[in-house]
Amino acid sequence: MKYLSTRGQAAPQSFSEILLGGLAPDGGLYLPEHYPQVSGAELDAWRTLSYAELAFEILRKFATDIPEQDLRALTAMTYTPAVYCNARPGDDATQITPLRKLESLGGATILLQSLSNGPTLAFKDMAMQLLGNLFEYILTKQHAELNILGATSGDTGSAAEYAMRGKKGIRVFMLSPHNKMSAFQRAQMFSLQDQNIFNIAVEGVFDDCQDIVKAVSNDHAFKARQKIGTVNSINWARVVAQVVYYFRGYLAATTSNDQKVSFTVPSGNFGNICAGHIARMMGLPIDRLVAATNENDVLDEFFRTGVYRVRKSAETWHTSSPSMDISKASNFERFIFDLLDRDATRLRALFRKVEHEGGFDLSGRAGSDGDEHRKVGDFGFLSGKSVHQDRLATIRDVHANCGVMIDTHTADGVKVARECAVPGVPMIVLETALPAKFNETIREALGHDADRPAGFENIESLPQRFTVMPVDAAQVKQMIAEHTGL
Repeated sequence: MKYLSTRGQAAPQSFSEILLGGLAPDGGLYLPEHYPQVSGAELDAWRTLSYAELAFEILRKFATDIPEQDLRALTAMTYTPAVYCNARPGDDATQITPLRKLESLGGATILLQSLSNGPTLAFKDMAMQLLGNLFEYILTKQHAELNILGATSGDTGSAAEYAMRGKKGIRVFMLSPHNKMSAFQRAQMFSLQDQNIFNIAVEGVFDDCQDIVKAVSNDHAFKARQKIGTVNSINWARVVAQVVYYFRGYLAATTSNDQKVSFTVPSGNFGNICAGHIARMMGLPIDRLVAATNENDVLDEFFRTGVYRVRKSAETWHTSSPSMDISKASNFERFIFDLLDRDATRLRALFRKVEHEGGFDLSGRAGSDGDEHRKVGDFGFLSGKSVHQDRLATIRDVHANCGVMIDTHTADGVKVARECAVPGVPMIVLETALPAKFNETIREALGHDADRPAGFENIESLPQRFTVMPVDAAQVKQMIAEHTGL
């Protein structure tokens, strides 16, 4: 399996060659030359597999240059109940991503897929734990080192740091928006004292952090000299690892392959739902992929109107579902590439417009850039929006009527899922995080603190270590160079 850039000006690469690098040299994102197809016989055989075994079966279709015995060992050491041990009471931790029924609405069943049982209580652990093991495996083989540069709106950073802490040959430089995460999220990252972890609080919003990562990555000489890699969802291995739990959710919710399910996905950077798009393209019987946004509704606007309009930093809201406070969805380019029938020339032109004019228009109206919005439904996409009062009401309702406490982002998902669910097609809401990570809003909604797994009782009181910086890629580069000596 070879990988090509969405912008069409980079040589095809293998899985291992793109694993450490992030962006392609031409500024595009990597995708496989074709999506491997999954047969009905394979789906039948996979129904009895453990999560680790299922991950191996799916990843072997993409990581064809890694010996199968090595890949099997990597998935087996990653997906264990000992790693994903923070399951809710009543959930079976051995399932890794257990399903539970929330409710039935007029014949429509809404299910919750638990993805937050890992060490940082967020769905990002599902991919990041594998990524840490893959990185260490490749670097050991190459006798190499890697400096990871990432940006986080809350959960990616802690998941990456917990996956990479103490890993041989790896340093992590993680950017986050200063004072725009929850107290729990900040504490998870900033309290780490490992010498290979560096936290940088940027005086801006998440998009500023993301732009710095891209600016550094596009300085190809610096990137090569400093051995820069990325763990953001632009990294292909992260996306493909997330494909696994779509298959797991489908297989757990159905008994035969002629049944379909839908997924509602809280979405900011489009990485999580992009994995669902890839699963659907592989032949998984998904009816609808529903993107649930918060007040930063760039994606909802596109799916409703065909207009992709990036907001500036001053127009990006700081909300009570902060991990979705994103107005420039990096992974969206992967979907647009498929929507354009993989026309890299057109894609380059559209994303030049994003850079210079702030967006593009595929509505088909006079003066627009194309009419591909008419095909969005062919790919199964719908969308919806949730705001602060919606998520408070949803948290209260789900707690009172379903006996389940959910976090703010998952509440956005449930609110939109209720609007989009149809009779006869199970709607699976992908859980984003455990509610303890957003205790301020849980207390506002329910009048008491969120439940906390053992070991997280006083995390906010731990000593914190971080550096505050302005929105300046040059200063970030200087810090990397100082700590690597290169």
